[in-house]
Amino acid sequence: MTLSGLLYSEAPWLTVLALAITVVLLHARPQDRTVLLNTLSLFLLCVVGQGVAVLVDALSGSLGATLYLVFRMGAAITFIRLAGFAFFRLVMPLAGKHPPRIVEDLAIIGAYVIYGLAQLRVAGLDLSSLVTTSAILTAVLAFAMQDTLGNVLGGLAIQLDNSVQVGDWITVDGLTGRVRDIRWRSTLIETRNWETVVVPNSALMKARVAILGRREGSPLQWRRQLAFMVDPGVPPARVIAIVDEEMREVDIPNVARMPLPNTVLSGFDRGNVSYTLRYFLTDFLEDDLTDSRVRVHLFASLQRAGIRVAEPQHTVHAVTRDEAHAQTVRKRELTRRVEMLRRVDLLAPLSEPEMNEIAEKLEYAPFAKGDVVTKQGSAAQWLFIVAYGEAEVLYEPESGPGYPVSTLRPGDFFGEMALLSGDARAATVVARTDVECYRLDRAFFQALLERRPELALQVGRISGQRRSHLDHAMESAAALPREAPVPPTDFVSRIRNFFGARP
Repeated sequence: MTLSGLLYSEAPWLTVLALAITVVLLHARPQDRTVLLNTLSLFLLCVVGQGVAVLVDALSGSLGATLYLVFRMGAAITFIRLAGFAFFRLVMPLAGKHPPRIVEDLAIIGAYVIYGLAQLRVAGLDLSSLVTTSAILTAVLAFAMQDTLGNVLGGLAIQLDNSVQVGDWITVDGLTGRVRDIRWRSTLIETRNWETVVVPNSALMKARVAILGRREGSPLQWRRQLAFMVDPGVPPARVIAIVDEEMREVDIPNVARMPLPNTVLSGFDRGNVSYTLRYFLTDFLEDDLTDSRVRVHLFASLQRAGIRVAEPQHTVHAVTRDEAHAQTVRKRELTRRVEMLRRVDLLAPLSEPEMNEIAEKLEYAPFAKGDVVTKQGSAAQWLFIVAYGEAEVLYEPESGPGYPVSTLRPGDFFGEMALLSGDARAATVVARTDVECYRLDRAFFQALLERRPELALQVGRISGQRRSHLDHAMESAAALPREAPVPPTDFVSRIRNFFGARP
């Protein structure tokens, strides 16, 4: 068949088919517009080149035939590329398959090789000798290009096992960024500093890669940790409660609501207590900005509570400044204690100077959740006042679990029954949550009762009620026979006799 015959038999339908494939792909894959139009333009150029070769053939047969063969192969290669695009980017996604881009490239290259071998076979070339020669050439090229081949195979492995995907945020060798593209030789990573880092695929395969925020069945979010230090004079339970309440109530952009932010005591550092505020970041590009916003709220919440963010303690101090700060903290603490004492019904009749005197004598006693505050059967030395948290009063029989008697909340006091009567503790008190207590020693309380004997009546009334609750718990636990409850007036007499207080 002549060149013109070949042209008229192949070119029209291939051109129509190439145009149809391109139009469909442009509609389905507008993001591939550039590569599709470039491939179609090259195909059309090769078709036009075949027409030019036919004209040249009429003038110079050998030159026209050579040009026709070159343009015909170019048209075939570009058509194979368009057909590969149609199969991998249109047909397979419709079937629910999304193979890696490298698989697409390998399939298209394989089609090129098959087409080239077929053309050589038609031209009469002995393929067996070609295979022998190509094997030797391949071995030489493999040895000379082992690094490049390692990168190519690494890129293929990354895409085939789908371990790292385009769009993932990763950390590799201290570099953090988002994967923009995975190519044959390298992987492109965009950092937050507007840098694009080229990482060889072989290096990516050998390194330890952390994929940020990816957890099966969970939304994309990444836990951040912000460290801060507070003076050890502030109880950890109070610091944690203040910060957690602030962080859970305020709405900060890019901070996930689930899981909620939380604070943990992370250690003791150079004379201070170290804490870590943990939250989950939803926009990885805004890590520093979100950290700053969270720190602003953290600092404000601590300032409102009168808590200063600590600095490392050294041997040399600015004495004047530290003493002034200590006085300010002491004054603020005494004010807090007086406000707490006003919530205690027992102390309501006392005057302001008496309240201040008691506040000076109080000793701070924090307890963590689950701690035993007082133990049943132990000697009584302190009156406890609850300032924060909840505690549970338990009667513990000789055998079996403890039986709940009551719950103590801020403003409640306990320990007066054993303290004032001289008996051992009648029940155990356990911290149900983190608890802050203040305790008052027996000697001072005895002196207070001697000055204000009317408090004995108040203590007797409250203690009589509590004794009834305890007797009921004892009866319910069936551990001991129930004794007749002690009348409040008799209990008051025992208190007066124990302290030698005058009526």
